[in-house]
Amino acid sequence: MTGATDSVRVVVVWVPDFPVLACGAQDGEPVAVVHRGAVVACSASARAAGVRRHMRLPAAQARCPGLRVVERDLAAEVRLFEQVVHRVEAEVVPRLEVIRPGLLAAPARGAARYWGGEPQLSVRLVGTVAELGLPARAGIADSTFVAALAARRGDGVVVPAGGNAAFLSPYPVGVLGVPRLAELLKQLGIRTVGDFARLPAGRVAERLGTEGVGAHRVARGGSARPVSVRTAVQDHTVQRLFEVAEEQLDAVVFVAVALADELHERLAAAGVVCGRVEAAVETADGRILTRIFRHEGRLSSRAVAERVRGVLAAWSETGLLDAGDGEPGIRRLTLRPDGIAPDTGSQGAFDGERDTPVEVERAAARVQAVLGHRAVARIIEVGGRGPGDRIRLVPVGDVPDDGAGAAGGPWQGLLPAPHPAAVYPVRRPARLTGADGAPVGVGGRLELSAEPAFLSVDGRRPAGVNGWAGPWPVLERWWARDGGRRVARMQVTTDDGHAWLLLVDRSRWWVEAHYG
Repeated sequence: MTGATDSVRVVVVWVPDFPVLACGAQDGEPVAVVHRGAVVACSASARAAGVRRHMRLPAAQARCPGLRVVERDLAAEVRLFEQVVHRVEAEVVPRLEVIRPGLLAAPARGAARYWGGEPQLSVRLVGTVAELGLPARAGIADSTFVAALAARRGDGVVVPAGGNAAFLSPYPVGVLGVPRLAELLKQLGIRTVGDFARLPAGRVAERLGTEGVGAHRVARGGSARPVSVRTAVQDHTVQRLFEVAEEQLDAVVFVAVALADELHERLAAAGVVCGRVEAAVETADGRILTRIFRHEGRLSSRAVAERVRGVLAAWSETGLLDAGDGEPGIRRLTLRPDGIAPDTGSQGAFDGERDTPVEVERAAARVQAVLGHRAVARIIEVGGRGPGDRIRLVPVGDVPDDGAGAAGGPWQGLLPAPHPAAVYPVRRPARLTGADGAPVGVGGRLELSAEPAFLSVDGRRPAGVNGWAGPWPVLERWWARDGGRRVARMQVTTDDGHAWLLLVDRSRWWVEAHYG
């Protein structure tokens, strides 16, 4: 199989265990850098004791009792890595991208010609980083993903042009970074990237969706992202001009957060995502400083703001923001997206935050692999009038459709607070009767045929009614010949201490929810 060559040659520089180095760990000290209670990086001695990335902190401490735990400080990592970026940019390659602190990428072709070849470029990059007292490895390939794997395999690994697929072939499918897909492929007996790459592309698209197609493209030696869809008229750049040059970095960072949110709102409205963001700062004395941030998946607005904060702090510490004899301060901040690609959808978080922890996704994928795709779901708030209409359970990994309407409404006839404690997935039959035992009906003007006296739920013994509210009309899809619905709801309390939400539909009473 011939590997795809749709990408330019890329060189990646990797500083192993960079979060550990950034926290000032001593040689031989068992250290774990944690975020949200999980290990994101650990020292060599901690790994020797059994600590691994993505491990929960209690498990890591059980394996290594003398483990020193440090909460991750991404801004500090960005500031330290900016020294590496600045040195590499000044001495080896003039244009590069920061994937994350500890990992950077740059086009290899022009720099390799200048330094006498790709192996010589790799040696030059590693030596430049070593001058700062940091260990480094370099890898070169046809894509950033494969170049990063090459750097992890060993210093100076150069994957030949067109050799991405052959290089990836022996790796396990888990290296593709799609846990749900990896679990499914293992169940199908497909354990290596090479086995996956040999599957027909059409069948992959039919069975595995867009996520599988992207991973299959990588397995065959291409790039995970489709070709950029940016055009000259689609400029999603956001910027903020300060009327008076801003000298306080915290104020600039505050603006960066707002700009990052605005940028992602624009991208979402256009149906695209970006893989790279260029942050440009124009100083009051006319200088322009830029830095490109990259991510193999997608950069959240929070990640953009954190990286801008770290870079500004690093520029301030190194004196790049000093004005000398000119006017001090920052005049303009600009965020410019690059690597624009169609937004094929991504799973949202379980807890309302933008980023779902990787360990949660992996755990959900394992449960789904055993119990079925719908066994693990998340709650999505949608539009509706009744309590059962306003939520939808979406299997983890699926993208909710837009057919339910906006949750914010307006929804005439929306059930007011307080909201029920329990909503039944299937309505339960009920019988609401008057003192004479005759069923209570609701007329066209919402008048009751009799005062409610007894309520029987699901065929159980009737309980006396001691209070009620309503009925409230609900008229939905009145324009549809076969899809319209005209119902009414009532709240009823009974003398046995229960409160119910009732719905009457075609003279039949049902229980929708229970208030407790």
